[in-house]
Amino acid sequence: MEEKRSQWGTRVGFVLAAIGSAIGLGNIWRFPYMAYDNGGGAFLIPYFFALLTAGIPLLILEMGLGHKMRGSAPLSFRKIKEKYETVGWWAVIITFIVTVYYSVIISWAINYLFYAFNQSWGTETGAFFMGDFLKATGFWDFGGFEFNVLLGLIAVWGLNYFILYKGIKKGIEKASKVFMPILALLLVLITLRGITLPGSIQGLNHFLQPDFSVLLNPDVWIDAYGQVFFTLSLGFGIMIAYASYLPKKSDVVNNAFMTAFANSGFSFLAGLGVFGVLGYMAQAQGVPFEEVVSGGIGLAFVAFPKAINLLPAFKGIFGVLFFLSLVISGLSSTMSLIESFSSSIMDKFAMGRKKAITLVCSVGFLGSLIFATGLGIGILDVIDHFVMAYGLAVVGFVECIVIGHLWNINRIKNHVNLVSDFKVGNWWNFAIKYVTVLGLGYMLVYKLIREAGPLVTGNFDKLYGGYPVSAIVSLGWGVALGIIAVAYMMRHVNWNQNVNLSHQPLEEE
Repeated sequence: MEEKRSQWGTRVGFVLAAIGSAIGLGNIWRFPYMAYDNGGGAFLIPYFFALLTAGIPLLILEMGLGHKMRGSAPLSFRKIKEKYETVGWWAVIITFIVTVYYSVIISWAINYLFYAFNQSWGTETGAFFMGDFLKATGFWDFGGFEFNVLLGLIAVWGLNYFILYKGIKKGIEKASKVFMPILALLLVLITLRGITLPGSIQGLNHFLQPDFSVLLNPDVWIDAYGQVFFTLSLGFGIMIAYASYLPKKSDVVNNAFMTAFANSGFSFLAGLGVFGVLGYMAQAQGVPFEEVVSGGIGLAFVAFPKAINLLPAFKGIFGVLFFLSLVISGLSSTMSLIESFSSSIMDKFAMGRKKAITLVCSVGFLGSLIFATGLGIGILDVIDHFVMAYGLAVVGFVECIVIGHLWNINRIKNHVNLVSDFKVGNWWNFAIKYVTVLGLGYMLVYKLIREAGPLVTGNFDKLYGGYPVSAIVSLGWGVALGIIAVAYMMRHVNWNQNVNLSHQPLEEE
């Protein structure tokens, strides 16, 4: 099987694909607000500390593991030891779940891309988004399908299917070489427009002006580690799968550094543009900046459309640029998410690419239909919160324990040093074995105490988002724990007899 494994055509293609995977909607709507909410420019200190001590080391680990083992996450962990295969399936099942609901957000962005031409969202952008567009209902009231959202989902899954069906070199690599330059140009245009608007300096001051007192707050450091971890696509199994398609003599370490710093650069650039526009919005309305700033979905689909309404000129053009950037960044992420899961199916069952992609995209599309109903945004919010908080971070923690403490981490270090110009030293071992483990461990315990406390004490009004207990238990904890159960069962499914479950080291390793 190994000799038939697909490969990237060029190093540039791989790096652009890895950057495209890392850059997602969170770079545009999560990082700027998190910086604002955690001390402005001072947040860059814990952010870059987390990037250097956890983000890049874990990125090197995942790329090194995939490159050495020549397989998807389940196959790579299976080659370490049979029982560790569960960790790989845990990662890629999370990936599949995320893709199923992430696709609907891209569907919203596609719709808003067309709404932007004449600002069809009207003046009451919040009421339009929740009411006219999503037709959001009370929890457990599914309502009906929203036709426009359904059309967007068809487009998202169709585009991903078309790209992935063509393979690594002719599909993902070609798409990345188109998507990434366009996305970079879009963000530059959005930023230039944002920072040249009247009042933009007010927004930029809130984004960049440092409040160093926050550095004594442990929550700020937790947020920094969380942002770095999630924005680099760590714990998804993506980088393991992507690196497995690299030629055997590829520079793993430099690729990891380029991916990490390019991702951070995109985040910072997006922050300048977003906060420039919000500063203008506050001035145009004559209200304090705090009244216009928001994060997440509210920023993209409520605050920004309102800001676009207030622009002095070129409203439609700016709106199209903004929502097109969301669509492209979302698609570049979903194709990597789907590839991570699909490559695992291909490896496990020795299944052909076309058959695997058809199967995964068909099941994924059917699963995403629930998010096109009136209850879609509520289900999305609950599942996303628990999968991200208690899925990815736990997988990253377990990865570091397995490779750093239960296996021999020097096997990965020796491998990446053999193929890379820049060598990693004992600082990398220390970062994986102790810094990342302690950082993620503390973050998980802190969140677990805060999250599970209301359930234990019966103080249900403090549950996440104010959702009913039934939703938190079934869609939150139920999904998070169910993923582990399915991962364990997948480990006990027999591998196709043609799959090579041993790894061959490089000559000098």
